[in-house]
Amino acid sequence: MGTVDTVQEEPIDPFNGDPADPAAGLDDLTEDAETDPLTEAERQDVLEDLSDLEIYQALLSPTGIRGLVIECEDCHEPHYFDWDLLRGNLRHLLSSGRPRVHEPAYDPDPDHYVTWEYARGYADGVHDTLTEGSDDEPS
Repeated sequence: MGTVDTVQEEPIDPFNGDPADPAAGLDDLTEDAETDPLTEAERQDVLEDLSDLEIYQALLSPTGIRGLVIECEDCHEPHYFDWDLLRGNLRHLLSSGRPRVHEPAYDPDPDHYVTWEYARGYADGVHDTLTEGSDDEPS
């Protein structure tokens, strides 16, 4: 029987061992990105955000709101997130301890997005309206 050639599953790195490897610095970035896991308080905040997000989506989607707009602390630009994308980002943060790399949405219609504060106020208003009716009932 002759020799059996094995097929390499991954492509061979053409820069392996090359000091001019353009991706050489990326390993350092990946190691730096390995931040400490979320503290218990940070985990709780993310879990509360996920819970709030469900409420906001249930209340605001029927009114035509597609998601939330968040002012990015890094680039100082508004970032528009639909409900599913924001939920995925929060779950990623919960599991990895790091936010996802993000880009602004392409040509979103700002009329279909609200801030966290607006969504929170809207939900509080709905809650207050519902509880007012139950408080007025005779004992």
